[in-house]
Amino acid sequence: MSRRRILLLIWKEFLELSRDRLLLPVIIVMPLLQLFMFGYVVSSDVRDIPTAVIDHDLTPASRQVVDAFANSGYFRIVARGQDESGMKALMDASRAQVVLIVPPGFGDLMLSRLPAPVEVVVDGSESKTSQVAQGYAQSILAAESSRLLPPPPGAVTPPKVPKLDVRVRVLFNPGLRSVDSLVPGLIAFILLLSVTLLTSQAVVKERERGTLEQMFVTPITRAEFLVGKMLPYGIIATVQVAVVFTVGTLWFGVPFRGSLAVVAVGALLFLLAGIGQGLIISTLSRNRYQAQVASMFIIIPSFLLSGFVFPLESMPRPVYLITYLIPLRYFLVVLRSSFMKGTGFGPLAPQLFAMAAFSAVIFGAALLRFRKKLAD
Repeated sequence: MSRRRILLLIWKEFLELSRDRLLLPVIIVMPLLQLFMFGYVVSSDVRDIPTAVIDHDLTPASRQVVDAFANSGYFRIVARGQDESGMKALMDASRAQVVLIVPPGFGDLMLSRLPAPVEVVVDGSESKTSQVAQGYAQSILAAESSRLLPPPPGAVTPPKVPKLDVRVRVLFNPGLRSVDSLVPGLIAFILLLSVTLLTSQAVVKERERGTLEQMFVTPITRAEFLVGKMLPYGIIATVQVAVVFTVGTLWFGVPFRGSLAVVAVGALLFLLAGIGQGLIISTLSRNRYQAQVASMFIIIPSFLLSGFVFPLESMPRPVYLITYLIPLRYFLVVLRSSFMKGTGFGPLAPQLFAMAAFSAVIFGAALLRFRKKLAD
């Protein structure tokens, strides 16, 4: 292969990209837009839930419960009052999703060391938010119950009721921040999206313009054409990943505890599989519109079945078995383990070997298909 001819092909491809006024901004802006959307909008953490408070007791004990909700960061007090019908109107208007009701006599019951009821009304029209709000409220009330109603000095636990000292620890992501797992997943998804879409368009574009046949009457070989055609899009995808990595770690504070070498090897294997997928699509498509539609048949199932958003364990067994055929699934494990656990090559060997097998099969099939298409 001639290095000079390959460099000229790379220069030609970048020159064509620079003349596309729509594609170039999309390539640069799209990764950042997706990062901020997933980091802020699609995050599964629910905070600042609008909450109304009805405190019929107005004692230090009741105010302590209300303050615990307000200072938790999960609930935002938007209204206070004494009329429950007015609070219902707030929920009907979607101005409040939770209503905290402290009944009269709450403080007296606490002083008497008796169970004191507290009512939490949750708007169930948004099931996800209501479930999360219910869990937050139960945790806060359990903590306040221990503070307001501690066991009396010298109390002896009955032998038939053993006391459990339950202590929960969360490893690798103690704050349970969803953005810490979304950013590594987004890196993998952007790599798949960019490489598959751009690569599938590259060869089809040459065929539409009639320049593919012209190029092969020159001394350029098929191998040089493939390298020169695919390498620019690999470089673009690498730049996109670097931008998302930098913004994710610096802006969102996502920790990176692993090795860049592990990520680089995983990304290279996944990149080869993505280029192979795009090359196969380009040989099957007659125009760029068909290539774009065909790419969606790969990108959307990969997005849904890789574990990026939906847990694999929650899928039905037949669907779960299909996920083993999705290369993105293995790359997600490599990225998330590298970011949050600092995992090295050894424990990630099964995922890396699986991606190597996918890369060899998909990229090999793409080369064979490309040669056959040109021979036809």
